[in-house]
Amino acid sequence: MKLCLDIGNTHIFGGAFEGDTLKLRFRYPTQTLCTADQFGLFLKGVLSENNCDPNAIKAIAIASVVPALGYSINAACLKYFNITPTNLQPGLKTGIALKVKHPQEVGADRIANAISGVNLFPNQNIIIIDFGTANTFCAISKNKAYLGGAIMPGIKLSMNALHERTAKLAPVDIITPDQALGKSTTENIQSGLYFGQLGAIKELLSCIQREAFNNEDTVTIATGGYVHLFEKANLFTCWEPDLVLHGLRLLLAKNESLIS
Repeated sequence: MKLCLDIGNTHIFGGAFEGDTLKLRFRYPTQTLCTADQFGLFLKGVLSENNCDPNAIKAIAIASVVPALGYSINAACLKYFNITPTNLQPGLKTGIALKVKHPQEVGADRIANAISGVNLFPNQNIIIIDFGTANTFCAISKNKAYLGGAIMPGIKLSMNALHERTAKLAPVDIITPDQALGKSTTENIQSGLYFGQLGAIKELLSCIQREAFNNEDTVTIATGGYVHLFEKANLFTCWEPDLVLHGLRLLLAKNESLIS
């Protein structure tokens, strides 16, 4: 079995694979730093509780955008699984050509998404939108070139900014409103958050498709924790909530000779 970990700003999103099949997915909060023992015990516990033998784990892949957690997570893998994890970083085979100004700045999670995207839709132009703490947009050409993208605040981050920077606006439940015209302060905030994001997403998709692909046919893949809010907006070709995990699984397969 293989363990794949996407270390994001809000959660560690993890999954255990048996072959190509995702047997288990889980989340662990990253708001507070954890020790190697805390995370190692969590991993062994969550695997055992879901009928996955921790001793069956033979490889671990990590994509991280939180450097402060690097030591603890890597140490947990070594101590509790006797495995040196494969961190998605320069030098590994990805099958993706990074055609950007500073390739080292592209987030590991975005590269993992790209690996998965081109596997799902070979020989097609792709835009991937990942709805998380930040919403990221990535454009990948039909010849597997990563062309760039965009980053904007995610919907919860936007809500927190409103609450923290205003005197009277309290946090609200993040929902998909039925209409833009709110009848209460709560509904006003919910409307502004949702429809503001929706408008920005539509505009960015339009601009990226025009600039990267000259309005050629494009597959749009949506993923991330808040993607369900926009499921009925008719913006995406498909919704793949486990895109990053499958990208990490594919990364291990591409680099098997280097890590065995």
